[in-house]
Amino acid sequence: GNYHWIWNPLDPNDRDVMLGLEDAAKGFVGMILAGPFLTGFCQTINDWYDREIDAINEPYRPIPSGIISEGQVIFQIWFLLLGGLGIAYGLDVWCHHDVPTVLLLSIFGSWVSYIYSAPPLKLKQNGWTGSFALGCSYISLPWWCGQAIFGELDRPVYWILPVLYSIAGLGIAIVNDFKSIEGDRALGLKSLPVEFGIDTAKYMCAGSVTATQLGVAAYLYSIGEQTYSAILLALLLPQIYFQATLLIPDPVANDVKYQASSQPFFVFGILATALCVGHHDFSA
Repeated sequence: GNYHWIWNPLDPNDRDVMLGLEDAAKGFVGMILAGPFLTGFCQTINDWYDREIDAINEPYRPIPSGIISEGQVIFQIWFLLLGGLGIAYGLDVWCHHDVPTVLLLSIFGSWVSYIYSAPPLKLKQNGWTGSFALGCSYISLPWWCGQAIFGELDRPVYWILPVLYSIAGLGIAIVNDFKSIEGDRALGLKSLPVEFGIDTAKYMCAGSVTATQLGVAAYLYSIGEQTYSAILLALLLPQIYFQATLLIPDPVANDVKYQASSQPFFVFGILATALCVGHHDFSA
């Protein structure tokens, strides 16, 4: 709620160029932290522990195909993890945090990334825990990080709403599992498409994504944010269209096309909701 524009055309009191440039730089560094470093760490460690499955499903990937060596993979994992934690601490110092909130969130997220992929816990062995952990990480952690950089995580809604929104992330995670059914089944991973079959899983996917956003829109309406509620509903309509035309007819053949078509609207909905909650006056 405290992000400053470089020059806000809607608010004459928010036109401090230097303050706006500093906040833009903080946002850029936050994206580097969440994207290339910690998401990169998550993806690399997942690919390492999935190398046997990928040898069945996608043998052309860098690790099973031998394009990169074990030593290179280990170096990349440590470089991304330690680099990400260093950036997180730097953001805490930059934001004058008494408690290193961004660092703590980054440590927690890195731990979830590890137990998602690695034995003995390996959350992805179970479709429910794995899909929700994945969805929660992709949605809640960046949301909390942005709120910590430009505001305060001082209300329950800032913690609870992203976690509930992550139910939709569970549906998105299911889409990623359609292409891996053969390898998951061969190696005993109980992904939701393996457990329930493709036909049931595709409706679980569509249902979780749609129902979650309808619930969030209803919540925004209930706190007096009718405009944001309407925006979220408008962004949901094309997602429903792509579910009907791509996901439901053939989720295996259309998984990438569906994600590319539908997810931008989903992400804009998350951004709209985060902006709404970050600027809402809960004391009124």
